[in-house]
Amino acid sequence: MNNRPSPYQITAFTYVARERSFSGAASVLSVTQSSITQHVANLEKRMGTQLFVRRRDGLEMTRAGSELFRITDRLATLDQLVTEKVNDYSALTDGHIRIIANAPRPAMPIISRYGELFPKVQIDFTLYNWTTAMGLVADRHVDIAIVTEPEESDALFTQELRRTTYMAHMPADHRLAGRKSLSLADLQADTLILPEDGSLTQKVVRAKISEFGFEFPRIIKTTTFPMVKEAILHGLGLGILLENSLYPSEKLVAIPIKEMSEQYRDCIALSADKRELRLIQSFLNVAVDARAAHIF
Repeated sequence: MNNRPSPYQITAFTYVARERSFSGAASVLSVTQSSITQHVANLEKRMGTQLFVRRRDGLEMTRAGSELFRITDRLATLDQLVTEKVNDYSALTDGHIRIIANAPRPAMPIISRYGELFPKVQIDFTLYNWTTAMGLVADRHVDIAIVTEPEESDALFTQELRRTTYMAHMPADHRLAGRKSLSLADLQADTLILPEDGSLTQKVVRAKISEFGFEFPRIIKTTTFPMVKEAILHGLGLGILLENSLYPSEKLVAIPIKEMSEQYRDCIALSADKRELRLIQSFLNVAVDARAAHIF
């Protein structure tokens, strides 16, 4: 008995996984939703296992689905590359690109510039902590991640955008705001605000606190960098964040920390086999130009 799945089943599954939606996959492939549903159901029957679970916020892949997707997405990427080479696309008029980051900057200035140059390309952008972001890239659930110090892997392509350091962020009227530099010891009297578990920032800051033997009796953990900024602006405490990771505000100042002078790389990270896709190439080119123009 031939137990090999049909290419239609593999294609349907891959695009449902990409779009997290049967209707979305049908739209991208220009077929009916019923055909997509049937192909996926037949693939599940052939494999003897469920590939998707329906949740309130959309579809979630099962473990079997995730393992299969890591392979089939590579096939879909290769097929896309072949199609682009055969058709010799000379202009980028549409498409869909998924971008994530662990901080608003430098991601947002690049995305803004990209949107100006390619207004018909649909962009999905979400902030995640560092650990989640790296997992999403590794599992091929996103096209591009803009993250600090990405993990090194032969399966990943990375491109450095800038180097930055951690600084103490505080209201402009704070008692320490006029200082040219600070020690972690200077911050101990204040509540320290850090991003959530899984963030690179929390990992780095806690390692420094432990290395130098400091104690911070009051630490607030929140979610993304913008939430840290809001907490600082609302007087909840001081934050330690990468320089220029947030949109500038006259109400905040950032001061260097003596014990945290190391530089960290903000990079683009993506699956290496997606590098030659025209959508990816167009974004990389915009990022390189933005870096040269110092727009972030």
